[in-house]
Amino acid sequence: QVQLVESGGGSVHTGGSLRLSCAASGLTYSSYWMGWFRQAPGKEREGVSAIYVVGSIGSNTQYADSVKGRFTISQDSAKNTLYLQMNSLEPEDTAMYYCAAVMGLLRSPLRQSEYRYWGQGTQVTVSS
Repeated sequence: QVQLVESGGGSVHTGGSLRLSCAASGLTYSSYWMGWFRQAPGKEREGVSAIYVVGSIGSNTQYADSVKGRFTISQDSAKNTLYLQMNSLEPEDTAMYYCAAVMGLLRSPLRQSEYRYWGQGTQVTVSS
C-alpha cells in the first residue's frame, strides 16, 4: 500500500523560502509520477510541479507557470522522499500543499485527476 506523508510547511514572509518533503512508502514500481499540488481556501486544487521517476532516477519535471523559476522539484530514491524547494515565496503561494503519486505514464502530470495516491497535506502561509 502506498503511503505519502508531507512535512516542511510553515509560515514565512514574502521573499522567504521553504522546503517541503514527502516521505513515500510502497512505491515499488519501475516508473511513476510524483507531484505537488496546492489548494487555497475557496479555490480548486491546482498542480504545482511533477516529476517522472524511472528506475529510481527523476526526469521530465514540469511546473505550473506561476511557480517557474521559483520552485524546484526533486527526489531522492535512496530516502524515498520527494522535495519541493520553494524560493521567493509570495502571499499568493499560501495554500495547503499535497503530495501525490501514480504509476505509469500520464498525459497531464499537473492534473489532479491523474493521480491515485495522496498525502494529508502541509500548510504553507506567506505573509506580506
